[in-house]
Amino acid sequence: MKTTRVRSMIVFLLTAAFLFGLGFFLFRLVFHGEAWATSSVNQHLSGSGSLSTAGEILDRNGVVLAETVDGNRVYNSDADTRKAMLHTVGDNERFISTAVQNANRSDLAGYNFFTGITLPQITGKGSDIHLTLDSKVCRTAYQAMNGRKGAVIVYNYKTGEVVCMVSTPTFDPNNPPDMDQDTSGQYEGAYLNNVLSSTYTPGSTFKVITSAAAIDYMSDINSRTFTCNGSIEVNGQKITCMAHHGQINFEDAMAKSCNVAFAEIAMELGKDKMTTEAEKLGFNRSFSIEGISTAKSVYNVSEADDAGLGWSGIGQYTNLSNPMHMAILMGAVANSGQPVMPYYISEVTSPLGIATRTGKGKSGDRLMTEGTANALGDIMRYTVQTNYGDDRFPGLTVCAKTGTGEVGEGKQPNGWMVGYTTDEDCPLAFAVVVENGGYGISSAAPVVEAVLQEAAKSVRS
Repeated sequence: MKTTRVRSMIVFLLTAAFLFGLGFFLFRLVFHGEAWATSSVNQHLSGSGSLSTAGEILDRNGVVLAETVDGNRVYNSDADTRKAMLHTVGDNERFISTAVQNANRSDLAGYNFFTGITLPQITGKGSDIHLTLDSKVCRTAYQAMNGRKGAVIVYNYKTGEVVCMVSTPTFDPNNPPDMDQDTSGQYEGAYLNNVLSSTYTPGSTFKVITSAAAIDYMSDINSRTFTCNGSIEVNGQKITCMAHHGQINFEDAMAKSCNVAFAEIAMELGKDKMTTEAEKLGFNRSFSIEGISTAKSVYNVSEADDAGLGWSGIGQYTNLSNPMHMAILMGAVANSGQPVMPYYISEVTSPLGIATRTGKGKSGDRLMTEGTANALGDIMRYTVQTNYGDDRFPGLTVCAKTGTGEVGEGKQPNGWMVGYTTDEDCPLAFAVVVENGGYGISSAAPVVEAVLQEAAKSVRS
C-alpha cells in the first residue's frame, strides 16, 4: 500500500511538471513566439544580426527607406535621408532599440502566430511597414540642425500622424562609424532617439505650464501688473531676468519672457498648485507612442526653497522636458485641451499584400480645460505676433514659445521652440530642441521655420 502511494505521488508530480512545462511553453509561444523567430541567433531565419527576409520600410509617399536585397539590408540612396531617418528606421545591428527594425522586427519578418514565418519563406520577403513620416521633411530637419545635437518632432494634431521625427547625432547606416574610436564625442548618444528617450532643461518653454497654472488658479491674472527691474532677491538669492521690463502685464510677460514675473507667479501659487498643474499637463509620467514609453518630463519642487520654486516657474531648477511630451502638450492646446496621440506606423502589409494593421490616432487623456487651452493659445499667438514676427512663417498662422535652458558646467544653454499652427488645412504641433545651441530664438526657431514650410507642403498636398 505504501509503495502504491509513493508511485502515485511520483506520477502526480511528473504530471504536474509536464502540465506546468506545457503551460509555460504555450505562454511563451503566444506572447513571445515572434522574439524567438526573429532572434539573431536563428541565422537561417534572420541572417547575421539583421532580417534576411525583412520587408520594406516606406515613408508616407511610398519612398523606400529600407529593403532587403539578396539577403542584405540596404537603405535609401540619399545619404542625408538615411541619416535623417536612422532613429525611426534603425540600423543593421539593431542597436537603436526604439527603431522600427528592432521594435517591429516581427512585423518586418512577416511573423504570424498561426503560420510562423512560412509566408516569408514562400514569398521571399516579410511584411512591409508604411510610415506616416515624410522623408523629405525629415531630411530638411536634419539639414537645418546642421550637425548640432537635439531633436525635431512635428505631428498632425488632428489625426495624430507624425510627419517629422529626427534625432541628432546620427550616422549613415550604410557606413556606420566605429563607436569605440569616437574620441571626439561626435557620436555620443547616437543610439538614442532624443525625441522619445531624452529630456532637456526646458527654459522658458516651461512658462506655458506656469501660465496654465496662473490661468487656472489666479482669477485676476489678466489684470495683474508685475515690476521687473532686471532681478529680484529671494531669501538672499537673486533671480535674474534678461531685461529690465519695468511695469509689465501677464500677456506681455509671456511675450517678452519676463523671468521676474513668472518667478513671482510660481512662488505665489506655491509648490502644491504648481506640482498639480505640471502633473496634469503630463510631467512625471510617460506617454506610449507605438508601444514605446517616452522619457518622463520632470517637475519636482518638494525640496525647493522659495528661490528654487521661483526658478522652477521659469523652467530652470531641476525641470526637464521630453520633446515628444512637449509636442503632445502643444497638440492639446491646439485641440481645446484634448490631445490626439501621435503615431508613425500607418500600415503593415503582409507578404500577400494584405493590410494586417492600420495605424490610427487615438484621443489621450484631457490635459486641460477648453478655457485654459484657448487662453494659452491666445497668449502664444500674441507672443508670435509681437515678439517673433509672423514673417518668420509665411503662409502659416503660428502660436509658439521659445526657451533657453541653462545647463551650467560652462556649456551653452539648450535652445527650444514649441508651438503649433492654427491653419485648418495644416494642423501641425511641433517641438524643437538644439542641445547647447544658445538662445532658442537664434538656434531652434530657424529649424522650426525650415521644417514647418516643408511639412506644410507635405500635409497640404
